[in-house]
Amino acid sequence: MIQAIDRAAMILLKLQGSRHLGITELGNALGLPPSTVHGIVKSLQQHGLVAKEPNGNRYMLGPALLKLSSVYLDSLDVRARSMRWTRELSRRTGLSTRLGVKLFNEVIIAHHDPRPDGSEQMLETGLSIPIHASAMGKILLAYHPEDLDDLSSTLRSLTGDTITDRKALRAELREVLDQGLATEHDEAILGESSVAVPVADQSGAVVAAIAVVLPSTEFPPPDGVLNDLRETARNISRELGSSVWPPTSPAPITE
Repeated sequence: MIQAIDRAAMILLKLQGSRHLGITELGNALGLPPSTVHGIVKSLQQHGLVAKEPNGNRYMLGPALLKLSSVYLDSLDVRARSMRWTRELSRRTGLSTRLGVKLFNEVIIAHHDPRPDGSEQMLETGLSIPIHASAMGKILLAYHPEDLDDLSSTLRSLTGDTITDRKALRAELREVLDQGLATEHDEAILGESSVAVPVADQSGAVVAAIAVVLPSTEFPPPDGVLNDLRETARNISRELGSSVWPPTSPAPITE
């Protein structure tokens, strides 16, 4: 591992989530002297990967990252093949839809279709959610249980309903495999719930998850919505070359 690149990556990770941090704060968080952090931050700033607060001394993620993330999302085959299907799913259900892929310990929303009711809504494409607090993330973890070992020993709490106990999470993931779908009820954002199912590729591996999002007051969704969600995932998987849906479950998730 190249030390300078590793340190630069750690700085970018510390600044994620709209964080604004000063040189001293970054140094303390990474265990590095301020002079070292200052040099790396200045280099990142020159490339637009980090930006300095106007009239301030703290730093935040820079605009170049937005361009890079857009290029990455546009290169995803699963996103390109999903867009017309998720749009139709949103139209048929009247709900917001998300397509998510794994990014370290998070799920990044590769594509988002807002509710087709004409209301003002935030575009979520490119946003990320902690993997354990997302229905999409539970799908990806259930079908790739080896990734459970990469999770932090402490699962971050976003609301009072977020699963923070690893044993409880494993128990829920076993239910996900039994049912072929995952749910999230007020675990990431209060008042918001979702249901997700897997998307598989030509090899049969689960490469993404698709979800419908609804107000928690309307949870659980009716069977018609779940049927539409499953059919959408089946169609996307077929376009990716998968001959079987739902995907084959992996080895059992142990304690």
